[in-house]
Amino acid sequence: MKLSEAFKIIEENAAPVALSDELCAKYNHYDNSGVILENEGEITGALFSLDFTPDAVAEAVKRGYNLIVTHHPAIYHGMRRITPSDDLISRALIECIKHNIGVISMHLNFDSAPQGIDYYLMKGLGGTVADEFLNNLSSGGYGRIYNIKPVTFKEFVKRTMKEFETRRCFAYGDDERIIKRVASFCGAGCSGDAAGLAINGGADVLVSADIAHHMITGLYYNGVNVVQLTHYASEVYGFKHIAKNLAPCFGVPVCVYVDAQLM
Repeated sequence: MKLSEAFKIIEENAAPVALSDELCAKYNHYDNSGVILENEGEITGALFSLDFTPDAVAEAVKRGYNLIVTHHPAIYHGMRRITPSDDLISRALIECIKHNIGVISMHLNFDSAPQGIDYYLMKGLGGTVADEFLNNLSSGGYGRIYNIKPVTFKEFVKRTMKEFETRRCFAYGDDERIIKRVASFCGAGCSGDAAGLAINGGADVLVSADIAHHMITGLYYNGVNVVQLTHYASEVYGFKHIAKNLAPCFGVPVCVYVDAQLM
């Protein structure tokens, strides 16, 4: 299997880059998903890592794998120079080139696929089917609002931290409030439109990451509790599910690198 074949497997069995293109065109977003760094020869193994870091590359080298699949793009905006002395991405890229490691990044398409990262965030929080998307696409979408089995807010937070294996979580709201309707947005998805979906859609709680203070305040005083996970925890959960689903399709060893310090 060559890198181009691995890329095709991911597109056909998880999420095509066309889904990212559609999201960007329809909702004025920016992305850089696809093959970021090509390599030569047969793929010996694939390491999935949410982020493109020197530690992830070192793990791939240790295992003898020559493909890294990331969620966050290895190169997001244009790079003007390669400076390994003070730039993590430069350091990681140089190591990949040195060891003939190819890199594929699947960002917004992994977020918004029918069984993508945002979908698995909903599943992990106790939802099954979204009533509405924040960004609806021809297939899948991003940002969801849905019902769950009623539970107190205190228990919801406890259950969420356990399910997502995170040690860090900010929770705002009455512990005894009954939570039966959730709005969730993986990563840094709490925009004004997201808050509007939660408020107007009757959500009892909004779950996301990297939430600005004014957003938390606005949600809380509009009757919506807030759970703020780490960006990493909100996404690596679904990313691991995607990797697990793809593993049988590759025909080579597959592993997921998890940076526990970011959970």
